[in-house]
Amino acid sequence: MGGSVLAASVLLFDMDGTLVDSTASVERAWGRFAARHGLEAAAILAVAHGRPTIEVVAEFAPPGVDVVGETDRIEAEEIDRTDGISEIPGAAALLESLDPSRWAVVTSATRALTLRRLAAVGIPLPKVLVAADDVTKGKPHPQPYMLAARALGFDASAAVAFEDAPAGLISATEAGAATVVVGGYEGDATAGLPRVPDLTGVTVTQDGPALAVHLP
Repeated sequence: MGGSVLAASVLLFDMDGTLVDSTASVERAWGRFAARHGLEAAAILAVAHGRPTIEVVAEFAPPGVDVVGETDRIEAEEIDRTDGISEIPGAAALLESLDPSRWAVVTSATRALTLRRLAAVGIPLPKVLVAADDVTKGKPHPQPYMLAARALGFDASAAVAFEDAPAGLISATEAGAATVVVGGYEGDATAGLPRVPDLTGVTVTQDGPALAVHLP
């Protein structure tokens, strides 16, 4: 579906896998968690991407483990260790080209971790950020995308969302946003959606209040 043009009023971006490649860091963090508790890291990684850390910890932690304490430890480790993360190609250039009042970041990471990762790879910080701290229901629930669009002054149905993982794709589409798959994930959540390998070549033009999102 290359060459598509999508109409929007605002743009909404996931972070991990969409703006920042943090795969290695995330895998190391969950590997350490698994090792501490005698768990299988592969089983955790199969479902962790795009979901709030505390939900994944709660799902896999053995009985008696302090879920909040473990979540805080994982988050602290990731904030301290930004080695191995990088910009998704084209992310910084795209965001720098946009009116800051017309885009937001919508992530299952905490606010502190999000700001740390974006700054570490040189991506502009958003005026509007909806992070794990800001929601009562995380992805795949539509609440995160609905809140972000509302904070920008629009309904999510007026947004184009960029996502790379199943939980986020479901969240964005169920919120009503026109959703673009970033990267190579294939699954039920990607059916019928336009796709880009990264953000290189994605451009946005503006005519009054309307935005046109051009996909390569």
